[in-house]
Amino acid sequence: MKKRVIRLTAAISLALAATAAIASGEDVNVTRATLDNGLRVVIVRDTLAPVVATEMNYLAGSNEVPAGFPGTAHAVEHMMFRGSPGLSKDQLAAIAANMGGAFNADTTPGVTQYYFVAPAQDLDVALHVQSMRMRGVDMDQAAWDKERGAIEQEVSRDMSSPMYKFQSQLIEHMFDGTPYAYTALGTRESFDKTTAGMLKQFHDSWYVPNNAILVIAGDVDPVATLAKVKSEFGDIARKALPARPAFNFKPVQATTIKLPTDSPYGLVAIAYRSPGLRSKDHATALVLNAVLGSQRAALAGMRFDGTALFGGFAGNAMPNAGVDYAIAAFPKGGDPQPILKHMQGILAEAASKGVDPVLVEAAKRKAIASLEFSKNSVEGLANSWSAALSMQGAESPDAIQQAIEEVTPEAVNALAKATFDPAQAVTAILTPESSGKPVAGKGFGGAESFASSPDKPVTLPAWAAQAFAKLEVPHSSLKPVSYTLANGLRVIVQPETISDTVTVFGKIKTNQNLQAAKGEDGIAEVLEGLFPFGTSSMNRLQFQQALDEISAQASAGTSFSLAVPAKHFAEGLKLLADNELHPALPAQAFAVVQRQGAAAVAGALQSPAFLTALDLSKALYPANDPVLRHATPESIMALNLDKVKQYYAQTFRPDMTTIVIVGKVDPAEAKHVVEQAFGNWKAEGNQPDVDYAAVPANRPGQFNAPDTSASQDSVQMAQTIDVTRNDPTRYALNLGNEVLGGGFYASRLYHDLRDKRGLVYNVSTSFYLDAHRSTYSVSFGADPDKVTAASKIVVQDLQQMQQAPVTETELKRAKGILLRQIPLGESSFGAIGGQLLSLSLEGKPLDAMTIAGEHYLKLTAKDVQQAYARHVRPDGFVIAVKGPAPKG
Repeated sequence: MKKRVIRLTAAISLALAATAAIASGEDVNVTRATLDNGLRVVIVRDTLAPVVATEMNYLAGSNEVPAGFPGTAHAVEHMMFRGSPGLSKDQLAAIAANMGGAFNADTTPGVTQYYFVAPAQDLDVALHVQSMRMRGVDMDQAAWDKERGAIEQEVSRDMSSPMYKFQSQLIEHMFDGTPYAYTALGTRESFDKTTAGMLKQFHDSWYVPNNAILVIAGDVDPVATLAKVKSEFGDIARKALPARPAFNFKPVQATTIKLPTDSPYGLVAIAYRSPGLRSKDHATALVLNAVLGSQRAALAGMRFDGTALFGGFAGNAMPNAGVDYAIAAFPKGGDPQPILKHMQGILAEAASKGVDPVLVEAAKRKAIASLEFSKNSVEGLANSWSAALSMQGAESPDAIQQAIEEVTPEAVNALAKATFDPAQAVTAILTPESSGKPVAGKGFGGAESFASSPDKPVTLPAWAAQAFAKLEVPHSSLKPVSYTLANGLRVIVQPETISDTVTVFGKIKTNQNLQAAKGEDGIAEVLEGLFPFGTSSMNRLQFQQALDEISAQASAGTSFSLAVPAKHFAEGLKLLADNELHPALPAQAFAVVQRQGAAAVAGALQSPAFLTALDLSKALYPANDPVLRHATPESIMALNLDKVKQYYAQTFRPDMTTIVIVGKVDPAEAKHVVEQAFGNWKAEGNQPDVDYAAVPANRPGQFNAPDTSASQDSVQMAQTIDVTRNDPTRYALNLGNEVLGGGFYASRLYHDLRDKRGLVYNVSTSFYLDAHRSTYSVSFGADPDKVTAASKIVVQDLQQMQQAPVTETELKRAKGILLRQIPLGESSFGAIGGQLLSLSLEGKPLDAMTIAGEHYLKLTAKDVQQAYARHVRPDGFVIAVKGPAPKG
């Protein structure tokens, strides 16, 4: 297609020193430039919401680290958050928190990405911070010594994951002798040998403009934005880059990896090396991956015929190579060998006979359609551009469209034959391992004392202080139209024209613990498992084929959804309604799902995660409370199909349902389409009450749930509270939550637990407010010998919230965070749909976020102190610790 050139005015050209040639691609909303120092800039205008995402992609990651120090790039990523010349770590933390959105980073083999997602009004601040961090970072040894503790907690967390251990062993074997042979995470041993000087050298060598790509997506003026970029980055000098490592891949030798897992089910995987993102065969590999992962293909069919709990195909492509794998699950105590043999047969047939050409064409259509759906999120749009430019070496995310269109069944079959060689397969079997029973905790002992140290007031630089000086409730870009149909079904439509797509979000208010008959626990899960088997007029393959023909994705159940090109909205909604209102519920499928469900539950009942959650609930709620109900193999096997059908008829009611439609559709037209598809759905009898009753305050306690596969403890401190979701006090608690545990880098707990002492990698606090009962929880991960210290600090910081008002600086920052989150909550179709759906189901007005903003503006520090003093009990926590078995 013809490219459009934007000519700048003379004044702006002079401001840019006439150095940037600005050219858009085939999309008029895309502006490109390369500055004199080599920095590549892409600006993508997206007016979905007044939000912007900035992503600085440095073309260096774990590939470029020194020999013997696999976590160097990851460590530099961490140190980038500890300040720069002219910007202290506390100022950086406060700025990031004030912006209210995402502020984080990610290290991959060849790229390290630093990103902001923030209100568009904060673009200048985001660019200035990115510029300062490119110019330099504070990497003294004392700061690294502190950050090392936090990063080693991250290592412990990931090494507690059996899947991470499997992936580490897999790539070590598959990519031996290349930079891909180790993950970007790093090891404790390498970090113990790493110095601040080594990290600074890596930064100064690779974090330079001629080795970076800046992607900006959102509601911005491209010309003005490019001028800002030039002003911030134009005078940073380019540098000669070090040599990059070579990739000399050896033939993969077949091997088998066997590991225990804390999962309630086992996994079988067969992995192969595959083409990388920059390979001429990448598009073909994408299509092959989609064909084998199709719900109409044989691997997925293992779930439907009872061979496995589920089956599928997935992949992870890096620039120079990738890993594709078939995967399936088996029940705890089950034999993985028959499943493994079946999977080997499926892949052998694909290699020898090829794949169904019909599935090839369906995969191509859906892959191309997905490019349009990427426009439905500001952050997602920035991510897709960053990946295309920095990892794929492409000009845009759309560049792959032509390559996909040119893929033929013959090319897919040739790649399958070349890839699925048993002599080069890495097989993995992860076998479930029982946890020990939870044991009572020994409580907190010892004489060690930890004085609380909340964040001190931070004086922001003038350029940042000015940006955050004024607090006001932002204007919402949402204008939803709401209808209630004759059958009680609520329909909410939010028109958006950013893409030629429509997304539907639906939910039925149900509660199995209050609606299922005695002895029928697990009936809701069995019912949910039957929806994928098709409708009364189409079997599962016919139904999936109908979706594939219009490039749609749909799921049915108590939560249901549809993503479809706008031109096929009516067809897609008709298919969704058919699955939702006329599920096949075949007897043969019921027998399969029942057996699978019983087997899965048998494993879950012995898993550390389930045992921890159950014992935490027992400690929080009275005996025989409905929340304590749970399925057992016996309760599931006692069900019959008639009971499932009766439960479906009883709980699936239009007057308990909301449907939210977001996308390119007229509200009146959308209402008409919904009436045609769902209008004949009827409810009988009175609406059921599906909200749990109020409960008394819990008693404090502590217990440990052993998890032999973990090397780090996962800790949850929880208590019941007497504030419900409609209580006005919730606003003060939410505001205080941002001070104590929100705002990530600027919260008191983050400062005291991670930044100051390195006890944890992350910590979060949350209120879960229901209609009649609520809970407050604090969660963190820590080495076993650090749990007691971390838990004490949580309690002490909570006590300080009750004993003294938060500072004015903290209060203003917390208000700014919550106010800025209003537009951020409207920056994707998913966020919009989820927000409107939740508000409807909770009976709140659809402008509840704006109303909340008005409340936040009025609150005082004293209001926050009183709310915490009256409703949170520092000595009332139940502390659940899941991790390595306690010693002694």
